[in-house]
Amino acid sequence: MKIDFPRVPYPENQETFWKLVKLGGEIRQIHLLESAEVNEYITQYPIDGDNIVTKIKFEENYEIIDGDTVTFMDPVYPMGRVYINDTQYFQIVPEVAWNFYIGGYQPAQKWLKDRKGRELSFEDILHYQKIIVALKRTEELMKEIDLVKIK
Repeated sequence: MKIDFPRVPYPENQETFWKLVKLGGEIRQIHLLESAEVNEYITQYPIDGDNIVTKIKFEENYEIIDGDTVTFMDPVYPMGRVYINDTQYFQIVPEVAWNFYIGGYQPAQKWLKDRKGRELSFEDILHYQKIIVALKRTEELMKEIDLVKIK
């Protein structure tokens, strides 16, 4: 935008236009947390404690299998843990969701940073899990949009 106006590509035909409308609608519903998909949690919050956000960090490559922690490497969606303090964390968090940018912000990180020093309620924990689902799904939808041929 510093050099020129952003260019909006023009769909080649009506079919392409409606594909983009559908995908854009899905992204809108997900970002507003209106989609039923955001209630299909992909993360867990397994450790009891005071739920106070003090020390936020992402630790890569963990997945829980049959109650045991194992190192996990997925070339498409590496997983990790998002710690909110020294002992409590969200697990099975896709790294892509943790690092995802929307504009100049990383929502998965900013949401927790905005709550530093506060206790997360049960509703907060569920809300954060919805955010992670929304960010992962947004990345998937963006890949689908990239496959749609436009001029």
